[in-house]
Amino acid sequence: MSVRTLAETTAEGKEVEILFWVGCAGSFDARAQRITKAFVEILDKASISYAILGNEEMCTGDPARRAGNEFVFQMLALQNVNTLNMYGVKKIVTACPHCFNTLKNEYPDLGGHYEVVHHTQFLQELLNTGKLKVEGGSFEGKKITYHDSCYLGRINGIYEAPRHILEKLDGDLVEMKRSKANGLCCGAGGAQMFKEDEPGAKRINIERAEEAISTDANIIAANCPFCITMLTDGLKAKDKQDDVMVMDISEMILKGIK
Repeated sequence: MSVRTLAETTAEGKEVEILFWVGCAGSFDARAQRITKAFVEILDKASISYAILGNEEMCTGDPARRAGNEFVFQMLALQNVNTLNMYGVKKIVTACPHCFNTLKNEYPDLGGHYEVVHHTQFLQELLNTGKLKVEGGSFEGKKITYHDSCYLGRINGIYEAPRHILEKLDGDLVEMKRSKANGLCCGAGGAQMFKEDEPGAKRINIERAEEAISTDANIIAANCPFCITMLTDGLKAKDKQDDVMVMDISEMILKGIK
């Protein structure tokens, strides 16, 4: 699978429809790399012209800012803004809600003004316009529960796009006790992904995994690489990793595409 960089397409005098912002997780984490590959395969099937920054893409700085290191955030953010503006980027699609929130809501203060779309929103658009079509059978007889990531849900108010996508599949969508505006964090937001839990506290990802297990779902659908890691670890803690799968929505759509 070969993916072109903006440097390559620009040198060839070609314009692309979107910049796919891969993010640190999608670049370096083995599990998240599978999501990156799934989304790229979908873009190819839908004949979308796209490119990535490749080595020119830096971390958005989200973890640094959440951890209180504003200097590092601004250093990374300004470098990214300079790169994006140099290429004249207009539309960005990313599979990471943390990158989505930072690029969309925080980069404008530093001169970075772009149309930023989460991959679930983009997938919904592709399905609605008929550029993608799903066929039945892939999830027939399966119960699916959807986990609202904080950065997509409560922070940016995007609840329906992921659910509309899942409704296109032939599984039975069941909601957890806490969902949408009342959804429970996976435990990784606010730079918590990179530190240990407080002593004596129940691990949030285990509590969230318990809620998912209580729905009798066969699949937990998610939209964030951090959430997928935390939910997977939560299932392992409950010895349910062989009974319940955690899948990104793009992986599910890829499985059901005609």
